[in-house]
Amino acid sequence: MSETDAETKDKPKKEKKKKQQKPVRLFPANKKGYHIMHKLNFFRFLLYPWNSIFYPCKMFGHKKVGQGAYIYVGNHYSMWDIFYPARTTKEGVHYIAKESITSAPVLRTWAKQIGAITAMRDGSDIRTLTDAMKCLKNGEKVVLFPEGTRNRVSEEEFLPFHAGAALMAIKTRTPIVPFVACSRPKVFKRVHVVFGEPFELSEYYDRKLSREDYEEAEQKIVKIMYELRDSHRAQLKEKKAGKKKKCKS
Repeated sequence: MSETDAETKDKPKKEKKKKQQKPVRLFPANKKGYHIMHKLNFFRFLLYPWNSIFYPCKMFGHKKVGQGAYIYVGNHYSMWDIFYPARTTKEGVHYIAKESITSAPVLRTWAKQIGAITAMRDGSDIRTLTDAMKCLKNGEKVVLFPEGTRNRVSEEEFLPFHAGAALMAIKTRTPIVPFVACSRPKVFKRVHVVFGEPFELSEYYDRKLSREDYEEAEQKIVKIMYELRDSHRAQLKEKKAGKKKKCKS
């Protein structure tokens, strides 16, 4: 069989797979205007205590997140990163996750029940952006980790960000909530997780934007995240120095 014949044979399978892909699950607001995910609340109840004991975290600034649509953008060290945004709200949150979870028996069911949005590894899936924007327009929250995979390389530098966060924020006029885990989670070691002030990329609204404009907007998000982390680290350093002076005096 020639290479062309093989591609032709595989094409219907790929098309069939795309047709079977269901749209993202939306969660209607209750009488008080909150978008509640009951399954996510169950996982919160089940896993929070376990997470708090073995991988404790101390969160800063998370009370700034209000009701309604927000885009959480964070760095990615481990699977425990998904807990941080979920702790900031009693509403549901839609996670943008790798397409591979749809082939994992247990994770596939869990992801479907909490309205996870699947993404191609290379970030080229238009469906991902469309589904995410549907959630935002419905007044729901979306979480993404633009690094695309866990950062096993450095605690100082983020991995290159995949595009998408800025485009979603601009197209839907949704505030971004930046958050940064200041170190890699380790057993019994507390991690500081800092949430910044929600901000909008309003300077890009009502304009015809080029690819360079979106790239510039993405870099603004990256810069804010670095500043958020570095500012927190500087405060901790200053606090420790103050304690040392008190001990000496």
